[in-house]
Amino acid sequence: MSQPDHQIKPARQTPASTNGIGQGIFPACNLERMLDKSAAEWRFEDICRLVQDQEIRFLALMHVGGDGHIKTLDFTPRNPEHLRDILEGGERADGSSLFGTLGIKPGASDVVLRPRIETAFLDPFALRPTLAIMCSHVGQNGEPLPESPDTVVRHAYQRLLVETGIELWALGEIEYFLGKQCAEVEAYGAEEKGYHATAPFVFGEGMRRSALAILAEMGMPVKYGHSEVGYVEATAAEPVIWEQHEIELSLAPLAQAAEAVALTQWVLLNLAQRNGMRCSFNPVVRQGHAGSGLHFHFSPTVHGKHLGGRDDQGSLTGPAKLLIAGLVQLAAPLMAFGNRDLNSFVRLAQGKEAPTAVSWGEYNRHALIRLPIVPRAKDGRITAPPTIEFRLPDGSAFPHLLLAGVAQAIVYARETEKIDALLERTNAAQSREPADCRLPRSFGEVADVMLKHRAEFEAGGVFPPRLIDSVIDVLRKHAGNV
Repeated sequence: MSQPDHQIKPARQTPASTNGIGQGIFPACNLERMLDKSAAEWRFEDICRLVQDQEIRFLALMHVGGDGHIKTLDFTPRNPEHLRDILEGGERADGSSLFGTLGIKPGASDVVLRPRIETAFLDPFALRPTLAIMCSHVGQNGEPLPESPDTVVRHAYQRLLVETGIELWALGEIEYFLGKQCAEVEAYGAEEKGYHATAPFVFGEGMRRSALAILAEMGMPVKYGHSEVGYVEATAAEPVIWEQHEIELSLAPLAQAAEAVALTQWVLLNLAQRNGMRCSFNPVVRQGHAGSGLHFHFSPTVHGKHLGGRDDQGSLTGPAKLLIAGLVQLAAPLMAFGNRDLNSFVRLAQGKEAPTAVSWGEYNRHALIRLPIVPRAKDGRITAPPTIEFRLPDGSAFPHLLLAGVAQAIVYARETEKIDALLERTNAAQSREPADCRLPRSFGEVADVMLKHRAEFEAGGVFPPRLIDSVIDVLRKHAGNV
């Protein structure tokens, strides 16, 4: 396999750090160590010095397109002035090609990629030294492009904060399958017994650890990684062994959390290609076996304090009630952003720890919404922020639009009459599920509920009507092709 033909040069040594960052292994982000500054403090002069010190030949403007995947526009800066022009002005692009599925037409398609310097990282897969920087999108009027996934999630986050005082943080659990020819595997796992398995009983452990290290050096908020329960044995028809893994990220504001998911999938696909494996985020790689979810944990934050499901007295917090009520009411239309593959319905229908109805519960892995256990030290100190888990999305999810939709659901939930009665009725501890708690079972049904609830997503100008129109059209087309 091809490898980058360059090595990162040692960070410039300084007699003493002026801000406490230092030159050791921390912080995990290698650019913060090299520049001796936190990402929020980076300026053009820092980037210019980095480019010169590391002899960086390429600048890659990266961004998330209308399909949810990472896109790239490459430059070879000629001199510092050219580099400044790129970093401060960005560059134009064809919006209809990037966001045609989200409502942009060719007649008004010019957009500008606007770099965000604090997102810079050294491309770990480039054959020559390359600095990558994530971008937002600007329209012809100089304002954030309404159809851009980045714009949508930032707008939703800000609207939620202004109208409720809640800052919504999130983290994604990225489950994925690695496939390898059975003749190349020396040790074998056991079907549906892969949870927390270690080498030699999983072949993807080394790649997973490489991904964790790369993500940390890129500045991505990473929590942990492990092998997951799914294990699919090879057959005569398909002599490939599939084993499941998971990388869980750390909490971050919605826009950063969504971007971290897209970049994590990009890293995993690159590593798999370089290691001669197949990587799949498909909701189900083989029917009858465990599928891959893309669960999200949410932490409603008020005045800098992460509020989980319950307060010190054991009652649901106000933000938790709004989040749960919003999700149980809008879970079905949220599938337009969180369950976009035909196998999404297979995953839900076959169960295997996938939700089957709209319900919430404590610790319950069959519920749509779950309040997980909160880790504590022996002295009772909470060691990780409490969260509320949304278990409906899968590996086909569009994280930016999904997280924006969740923020809109919280604002909508403020209008809920008898919210306590709703929560009682949808509690998974109840012996029977209400008839109206069934999840959609086809793209056509998802299109119908999105059409019914589109006003909730368009509220506050967060989702442009033409974007919702396009989403519904795509769902209808998928339904017609089934």
